[in-house]
Amino acid sequence: MLANIQSLLSRYGMNFLNGLGTTLLLALISVAIGCLIGAIVAIMRLSHSKLLGAVATVYTEVVRDTPLLLQLYFFYFLLPDLLPALRLSKFTCIAVALIFNSGAYMSEVFRSGIQSIDRGQTEAARSLGLSASQTMIRIVLPQAFKNVLPAMCNEFVAITKETSLASTFYVGDLMTQYQTISGKTYLVIEPLLIIGVIYFVVTFTMSKLIAALERRLKADD
Repeated sequence: MLANIQSLLSRYGMNFLNGLGTTLLLALISVAIGCLIGAIVAIMRLSHSKLLGAVATVYTEVVRDTPLLLQLYFFYFLLPDLLPALRLSKFTCIAVALIFNSGAYMSEVFRSGIQSIDRGQTEAARSLGLSASQTMIRIVLPQAFKNVLPAMCNEFVAITKETSLASTFYVGDLMTQYQTISGKTYLVIEPLLIIGVIYFVVTFTMSKLIAALERRLKADD
């Protein structure tokens, strides 16, 4: 087995690296844009508009109560039909699905972060003449962002692992590389071990960095 692993690393090392790059790129795009969407949706849910609140609630509930794989299939087949002129790639369709998913979960994180800010600060800002939008942008959101930063990092770790489902559509991620290499070599266990070690090293390192970040933020407080 060890000889097979060494042979795979020698012959397909770049395939594994390319797969890791695609996996991390998918995760980064999903969480970065998902956080922006999550912040907007959180503000919608906390607004005084019943319509905006209802739209935001439906969005988050639908995403959180349906499987991610179903959402991937939905966007993979729906987007090319809705936007045929754009000739969207498989990668783009899967990225949109992951953004859609991440945005819903991050909206709850941001909502909790915003609600954790002392209402006295909002009242003080309004008494000084700031509008509701100015208070949210200048006072509330910067503090909420600091509070939810560890959760954002944890979402990145979670999405990094969940991108493995994207291999169903052969977008070039780590699990796609496994399927390709396994099909060429007729080896099953060895490529899985290599992929597993890569996932473990990446997510374990991220988790330790997040823990260090949380300790730093608590020390700053």
